[in-house]
Amino acid sequence: MPGSSTVNFDFEEHRLDNGLRVIIQPDHSAPLVAVHVMYHVGSKNERKGRTGFAHLFEHLLFQGSEHVPREGHFKYIQDAGGTLNGTTWFDRTNYFETLPANELELGLWLESDRMGFFKPGITQEKLDNQRDVVKNERLQSYENRPYGLAFETVLRHAYDEGHPYRHPTIGYMEDIDAASLEDVHEFFDLNYGPNNATLVIVGDVEPESALEKVEHWFGEIPSRPTPARPIVPSPLGRGERREVISDKVQVPRVYLMYHSPSYNDPEFEVADTLTYLLADGNSSRLRQALVYEQQIAAEVSAFTWPTESVGMCFAIATARPGVEVQRLEDEMRRVLRTVCEAGVSEEELDGAQNRARRGLVQQLAGFGDRSDAFAHAAVLRGQPSYVNESFSAYGAVDRGAIETVARDVLSDDRLTALHVVPEEVGGS
Repeated sequence: MPGSSTVNFDFEEHRLDNGLRVIIQPDHSAPLVAVHVMYHVGSKNERKGRTGFAHLFEHLLFQGSEHVPREGHFKYIQDAGGTLNGTTWFDRTNYFETLPANELELGLWLESDRMGFFKPGITQEKLDNQRDVVKNERLQSYENRPYGLAFETVLRHAYDEGHPYRHPTIGYMEDIDAASLEDVHEFFDLNYGPNNATLVIVGDVEPESALEKVEHWFGEIPSRPTPARPIVPSPLGRGERREVISDKVQVPRVYLMYHSPSYNDPEFEVADTLTYLLADGNSSRLRQALVYEQQIAAEVSAFTWPTESVGMCFAIATARPGVEVQRLEDEMRRVLRTVCEAGVSEEELDGAQNRARRGLVQQLAGFGDRSDAFAHAAVLRGQPSYVNESFSAYGAVDRGAIETVARDVLSDDRLTALHVVPEEVGGS
């Protein structure tokens, strides 16, 4: 696959006087517009004893602001025929809506009121209510879900005490309980100003007119002190770490997490392509060996997390009934060693690149997903043009790069291994 192939979306980038970064990408193929605001704050920015704040804010900022009533965001957007949501991750929190193009100002008004006028709208009652919602979400999505504590356990063992990536995005129950209204106000003032945010507009708009509307709704929101970025120590050099946990599951599952290039690293695309080679498609290494040939795994997957300051590469396999968990791990690692020791074929690499780039094209097809891609590239890389450069970057990956990164990343001293086993089998 030639590395010169490209994807190109014309876009404009602006910076308001208050520091708000604005990206406008016109696309007149449909009468829709996506409005996306990404704040450069996530669970990585939380301090000890106050975990879960960024995710709590994801909920609180849907509870109204000074000029928007409680649940008003949902009502106004849905009444206009649009969709909306918000998500939280290690490095960022985002809010986004897709609307008919003539409703652009509705999205801008709602997002500007969140940014500039949230504090007067938050009450102790709303905080208590959303605290309970988050605690229930933690119970349902983590503690009471099969394999639900796996990623949290991997993070706790992969990173030392105090590391910004050690705790889960949803936080810990005791910290969520301890959140006060004063804590909430302080966290908002520190992290949710225009100079810590990027606004992306994708869709059926004229850039000059759209920018005028952005200036109208966001221009008078004052900037705030720039939050300090957390220190993120390198996790390398600590050696292999392991854990076994028991859970209410029918069959064991193995999680192998290797420290890998971050989203900002020049080798990120190489590591990501490696995961497509390992587990995406019926001919991929892990799927072919474990699911089809040996039939010891019911399912396998591999992926990278495009995190800002550290990288994480996962290989996960769920055992078939009767298969011992250690055998499953041993066979997973045997397959990974074949990549490191024997290399990869051009056919394998072509297939992995095709699947990776097909995923990019699918992601960029919709206005909402494209606005998300621009926001991530701008906030986590400082480079919105990466949206246009990523397609050729994946195409430029060659066998030598794959084999070098595989030998570096898939090494024992970068590994955190977790076995999740059925309760009746035991475990710690």
